[in-house]
Amino acid sequence: MTDNLADTDCLTFLHVGCGPLRKEQATSAFAGPAWRELRLDIDASFDPDIVGTMTDMAAVTTGSVDALYSSHNLEHLYAHEIPKALAEFLRVLKADGFAVITCPDLQAVSALIAADKLTETLYVSPAGPIAPIDILYGHRASIAANNPFMAHRCGFTRRVLDATLRVAGFKAVISLATSGPQFCLWALASKAELTETELRQLAKGHFPSHA
Repeated sequence: MTDNLADTDCLTFLHVGCGPLRKEQATSAFAGPAWRELRLDIDASFDPDIVGTMTDMAAVTTGSVDALYSSHNLEHLYAHEIPKALAEFLRVLKADGFAVITCPDLQAVSALIAADKLTETLYVSPAGPIAPIDILYGHRASIAANNPFMAHRCGFTRRVLDATLRVAGFKAVISLATSGPQFCLWALASKAELTETELRQLAKGHFPSHA
């Protein structure tokens, strides 16, 4: 269990699908001292605090976390599993909690594919070169290395992500699409009603500063 979970003065965020990452690789706000991290992943080899899936987080108490961070996880689910995962996100959040979600921007990636750049390298990640085909279907090298969890089974445009979060029950949503080379969507979705000003202020601590 993460040592700083004992600090009751901190807010808690659930790091869903954390993989090898820690709070320092989350958003700028989550990386700060005000937040403590509870790590959840399907792969026990990453030593998460909780082994579980997005669609079944039974080990996380209802209404127990102040926020949730999901970075490049939803696209690994089948489309019909998304409502169940988002229902779990809402369940574990406190009444005034919020989720920060990031995933590939399929609209931007589709434009690259339409320009016949399917296998051209966009950038080099710690896992190796990334091309549009990797963003669309999942990182080829990781899948080839017997990690089927890395395959992508669905995806979103910005409009569809916003609508999906609202249909799931989030009361307020703000989002953005970043430019290349990673072409990501970012969304902050609140369980409680927030004004546009409140949403924008909250997003400043979690959205990329360069966006």
